[in-house]
Amino acid sequence: MIEIDGSYGEGGGQLARTAVALSAITGKPVRIVKVRARRSKPGLAPQHLAALRAVGALCGARTEGLAPGSTAIAFEPGPLKGGEYRIDVGTAGSVTLVLQAVLPAILASGEPSRLTITGGTDIRQSPPADYIGEVLLRHLARMGARAGLRVTRRGYYPRGGGEVAVEVAPARLRPVEWSPPGDLLALRGTAHVANLPTHIPERMREAALAQLGRFGATAHIATPLLGGGGAIGRGGAIVLWAETERTVLGAARVAELGVSAETLGEAVGRELKADLDAGVTVDVHAADQLLVYLALAQGESSFTVRELSSHARTAMWLIERFLPVRFVEERLDGISRVRVSR
Repeated sequence: MIEIDGSYGEGGGQLARTAVALSAITGKPVRIVKVRARRSKPGLAPQHLAALRAVGALCGARTEGLAPGSTAIAFEPGPLKGGEYRIDVGTAGSVTLVLQAVLPAILASGEPSRLTITGGTDIRQSPPADYIGEVLLRHLARMGARAGLRVTRRGYYPRGGGEVAVEVAPARLRPVEWSPPGDLLALRGTAHVANLPTHIPERMREAALAQLGRFGATAHIATPLLGGGGAIGRGGAIVLWAETERTVLGAARVAELGVSAETLGEAVGRELKADLDAGVTVDVHAADQLLVYLALAQGESSFTVRELSSHARTAMWLIERFLPVRFVEERLDGISRVRVSR
């Protein structure tokens, strides 16, 4: 059994979610202690618990310690299997954080699967649903994965109630050398709100465009207004993505009480422009999430990013304990080149 110190690095829920996913994929049992030790409320929160239980269902795992607030768990996986699964976070916990744990395991099962996940679709400190669909899944498609995400209902803090449907077809992941991104082909996005004033998404859009400069000249950013059966509660988000000849770069922010629409839009526009100016092939948030897939692909991959987050460095440390891979970072001209090799 692999022993993992959950307080290592950034010491958050990502470590537990990724460890359990890798356990299911490799068939290696894992014990994790000090779960989320570096958070203000250590232990498993509802979305982490839902993610771990969902991965357990995919492989018929024997588990210990899967309970709210638990700081130590054991996970002994069985064979992975695809199929149809319904996962309910039960609160406004992030559906995308649950998907981060489940998707690598589903892809590794080699069987078609359909997932319905309910909870929060656009929640602070987690990727909005549109970022997963328009950025992460585009990267995975280039690696050979065939997965689609559809938001059937939006849900926000504190009520939750959102729902996403995910379909995954069998595919073998292949390594990718992300060469220079090439010319910008299109810049798209969505700034949406639900049950809030109509001027808010327009203000987010205009603030983002003001930061993008020349890149925003031909941008198309939709500003949908949701209500009725399309959303539960009040909330919103802005997600932008830049499609280039060889990659896609994204940036996102979730609306929150006390933060102006302009602040959200400016942050997204500034972040995306910085990536385009730097000529990198992966944005900071995608780098965090892609590492596990690159490690599962047979062969050597590489990408460039403006900087590696603490989440990414923690993920590298963890993945190397389950898989025969090595991550190497080289800092050149103000950007990082990351190479994944076996």
